[in-house]
Amino acid sequence: MNIPSPFSGDDATFDDYDAFVPESIPDPGRYLAEHDVLTGRDHLAVHQLTRTLFDERGVYDMTFGYNLARLNLDVRHPDAGYRYARERGATDGPDAGDRRVLVAEFTPTTEFCPQSTTLAKGSFRAWNGLADRHEYDLVRVRVDEMHHESGVINEELRDHEARYLESGELPDERGGAGGGQAGVPDEAGYAEEPETPF
Repeated sequence: MNIPSPFSGDDATFDDYDAFVPESIPDPGRYLAEHDVLTGRDHLAVHQLTRTLFDERGVYDMTFGYNLARLNLDVRHPDAGYRYARERGATDGPDAGDRRVLVAEFTPTTEFCPQSTTLAKGSFRAWNGLADRHEYDLVRVRVDEMHHESGVINEELRDHEARYLESGELPDERGGAGGGQAGVPDEAGYAEEPETPF
């Protein structure tokens, strides 16, 4: 009897979660260039964990209606999704050399993807908010330079990092409790509901 893997794709539109298919994921961009890019089983281990954490925190691409981690498997968008690298020699803070840092670079499906800010911030909150579930002290998130607002988004992500490293707590999106649900921003870029899945 052939029992399907719980990490397999539903149809020919998606690769399996337990298969590393370089043709279906973006090439590593500038933010990963000086670090140890994960491939093969190392990539798969991080990405399968990512799937679980994104499910738990509700990091969903509202355009496609699925967990953002699934974008890596979508053969219709081979240049979109996440790539990962272990950071070589973190440079900030007195104990930076001992800090285990993962760099996660997100490439959206288009250069004008309106969800890029909320998806990147949601990813940051999922990985770092559930830090007891993985080996990294910090997961840095960056949006690939192909996005027209990558500079602005990445500056906001750097600010999130700085506040997280200083306090050990995830920064609020609005100065209070809560934040935006990925893909459902209000005029200010955040969901109207007080609760957040991130």
